[in-house]
Amino acid sequence: MSDNSKVLVGLLAGLAAGAALGLLLAPEKGSDTRDKLSQSLKDLADSIRDKAADEINNLTSLKDKVVDSVKTKLRQSEEEFVDDVEHA
Repeated sequence: MSDNSKVLVGLLAGLAAGAALGLLLAPEKGSDTRDKLSQSLKDLADSIRDKAADEINNLTSLKDKVVDSVKTKLRQSEEEFVDDVEHA
């Protein structure tokens, strides 16, 4: 499991535990608690969405770097092959 996955799982577990304790020990009305919980879940969803978008951008950047590197190595190999054939 990657570090990002561990962080996300830990975040979700912490949120669930906090929500459960909050509901059990809440000094507020149930409707107020539900509203706060709903807002917290929306904030978490936004955070997860932003993190996922960042990771997708990182993966896209990495893919582009790998593709460029492979293309460069292929061109170099092709040039070396052509040089070897011409000198043979």
